[in-house]
Amino acid sequence: MTRKSHLAVALAAALAIAGCHRSHAAMKDPLQPPPGEAWLTSEQVKEAQIEVAPVDDQNVDDTITASGRVTFDDQRVTHIFSPVTGRVNRIDANLGQRVKKGDALATIESPDVGIASSDLGKAQADLIAAEHDYNRQKELFAAHAASQKDYEQAEDNYRKAKSEMGRARAKAALFRTGGDSVSQGYTLRAGIDGEVIARNVSPGIEVQGQYGGGQAVELFTIGELDRVWVLAEVFEMDIARVKMGSKAVVRVVAYPNKVFEGKVDYVSGSLDPQTRTAKIRCTFDNPDRLLKPEMYATVNVSVEERRALAIPHSAVLRLGEQTVVFVDRGNAPDGRHRFERLPVQVDEGEASTWIPVTHGLDKGTKIVTKGAILLSGMI
Repeated sequence: MTRKSHLAVALAAALAIAGCHRSHAAMKDPLQPPPGEAWLTSEQVKEAQIEVAPVDDQNVDDTITASGRVTFDDQRVTHIFSPVTGRVNRIDANLGQRVKKGDALATIESPDVGIASSDLGKAQADLIAAEHDYNRQKELFAAHAASQKDYEQAEDNYRKAKSEMGRARAKAALFRTGGDSVSQGYTLRAGIDGEVIARNVSPGIEVQGQYGGGQAVELFTIGELDRVWVLAEVFEMDIARVKMGSKAVVRVVAYPNKVFEGKVDYVSGSLDPQTRTAKIRCTFDNPDRLLKPEMYATVNVSVEERRALAIPHSAVLRLGEQTVVFVDRGNAPDGRHRFERLPVQVDEGEASTWIPVTHGLDKGTKIVTKGAILLSGMI
């Protein structure tokens, strides 16, 4: 046999052996899914936590995005200043403590309290003296024993004394809200029920009174955080689209994966001349007190709500320039579950919870709403 004949026989034998191996491998391997499909057993579907739901009409809307800031609801907060100048003698309320209206917050030793009491006493004495003089001059004038000028002057002095008495009494009443004219101690009290949010005072420091002519400092902030406001700035071109009662969604840096939902309850009637924006106010329930005043927030305000065929954000995958979803195609020939990757067209300009579908899916089609990214990695 020639060398060429030997080579031909060897090649034929090798091909035969390779064919046998492929036949055995085909018998041992399960059916292979076609391109663009992933086949999973029931156990794999369960382990991957894949969820399927039919495509249906949903409430979708466009969204205006604005920057905002968390603030107190100003009907549920009070800022406590001292009306008197003096030294803080005692602190009665701690940070985070809940207080009732009228509860003591701090005691201030102040000469203003004694001065106010002294002024009241002097005004009372002056009023009594002026009243006596007025009555005497009135009797003398009636008996033609005093001039009209003396009578009128006594009457004027009496009216001035009454006016001064009213002023001194009002000032003393203001200070005596928590004051003691003997000890000259003034007690700051809570104006509303709430929580001590801030305290800018310590025992022994000097505080400036609001009526002392200096710069008074806020000593306590009392408020409730179970409902807060978010103030945002909306551009002029978007103002007409924002309506009272529109849904607002807020995200803050502290909780990037959490969404807070509220409503727009105020739209400013004028624009800021510098920024050309209008202020809007959104109200949010805050039972866990996660939103805190002065936090910066991203505010999404829903506008132009409509009904459309839509799918959740979690169902959509973007592969390069293509947008796809995975469709549940039922059981494969070997009993495994079939999931087919299908290109779709969606309205990516929408920023609501649901993404409108413009082409590629019909109502009722079952798609993967959770775990699509895992299926993509299996193809």
